Amino acid sequence: MGILDGKRLLITGVLTDASIAFRVAQVAQQEGATVVLTSFGRQMRITQAIARRLPQPAPVVELDVSKQEDLDALEGRVREHVDGLDGVLHSIGFAPQGAFDFMNASWEDVSTALQISSYSLKSLAVASRPLLSERSSVVGLTFDASFAWPVYDWMGVAKAAFESVSRYLARDLGPAGTRVNLVSAGPLRTMAAKSIPGFAAFEDSWPKRAPLGWDLTDTEPAARACVALLSDWFPATTGEIVHVDGGVHAMGS
Repeated sequence: MGILDGKRLLITGVLTDASIAFRVAQVAQQEGATVVLTSFGRQMRITQAIARRLPQPAPVVELDVSKQEDLDALEGRVREHVDGLDGVLHSIGFAPQGAFDFMNASWEDVSTALQISSYSLKSLAVASRPLLSERSSVVGLTFDASFAWPVYDWMGVAKAAFESVSRYLARDLGPAGTRVNLVSAGPLRTMAAKSIPGFAAFEDSWPKRAPLGWDLTDTEPAARACVALLSDWFPATTGEIVHVDGGVHAMGS
């Protein structure tokens, strides 16, 4: 018997089998969940192919969080596969290359980063709300926004906003029984990481600073934390950020 037996989950952000979201879907199925994935555009066919690598092939529904028509259609698209949701994983982030040059970034680039990487948590939660069961869970993935990191620039600002959005959602969705929590994962060699200029700066320093050590290729620790938060094992926890980073967040420089 798994900790997600009977749970129905919507999981965003499965780009490749190296994605944290893919590992969340995999572990969730192993723990008894029924999983529905999202994707859009040219990525849709890739996600559908990756979905067949899961223990049980999962359906993929179209969702571009920057398009209101997709958000409005989400409930109907999900109901074609499940009759409701017990949990949602937000694993969405994007910033144009210009947003990784803090002092020279344009508002056009910054606003795109904020919409996709921050505001989308609220957009996804609102779109999913008609589907959510009485005691449900929304989990998002972040990268510790407590510091000004090298190279992260406006994506770091977007993550700070994302973490704030999660707290306000915890406030507003709590009365309906929905918990909202984040997992702050250390750097991992995902598709998203490869798009960050200078990501090697994290690769070199993080494993040395982590008291528990840190494997840049192992997405399972972060995925397990997400699965735990999606389960009923944290019934009174909301607005929280769980760090899965080998302990770096607690260390001095």
